[in-house]
Amino acid sequence: MGILTFSINLTLDGCVDHREGIADDETHAFFTRLMDEGGAMLWGRVIYEMMESYWPAVARGSEQAPPAVREWAVKLQAKPKYVVSSTRKNFPWNNSHHIAGDLRTGVQKLKDATPAGVLLGSGKLATELDRLDLIDEYRFLVHPRIAGHGPTLYQSGLPGTRRLELVSATPLRSGAVAVHYRRARG
Repeated sequence: MGILTFSINLTLDGCVDHREGIADDETHAFFTRLMDEGGAMLWGRVIYEMMESYWPAVARGSEQAPPAVREWAVKLQAKPKYVVSSTRKNFPWNNSHHIAGDLRTGVQKLKDATPAGVLLGSGKLATELDRLDLIDEYRFLVHPRIAGHGPTLYQSGLPGTRRLELVSATPLRSGAVAVHYRRARG
């Protein structure tokens, strides 16, 4: 069985607005490595639609992009992408699949079928999956910024505190820090 890893950019004050992070070659290389390590991507509908509106054009070469960004786009194009949505059923972007029905059952089946692991990149969906105790690891890229606005990580709350064990913390040249935590079980 694969593990479910939640990964996202966030500021020091917990803002997960994608426009607040530092988007440079090193950041894209970090997320490309994470994607390479996993077997599939998992998103909610809103994040899927945001990604679908831009990244396929970068992968095709119809949008100008630096090499690290293009590498991310090409690899993302090929990677299996799973989407949780109760309002949309059709996901035409290459290698995209719908997870319908019971959330716990659908995501657990995906984890079971993906030995290389699943990379979750959706804040609202992460809250729901954390409530279901399905997230195993957290790989955050913490940017040296205070946004002063939302959306924020776990904005709607969790039923209890999650104890985590630090696996690694790696500073990037930009001042962002890549942190890797594992759920402390037991």
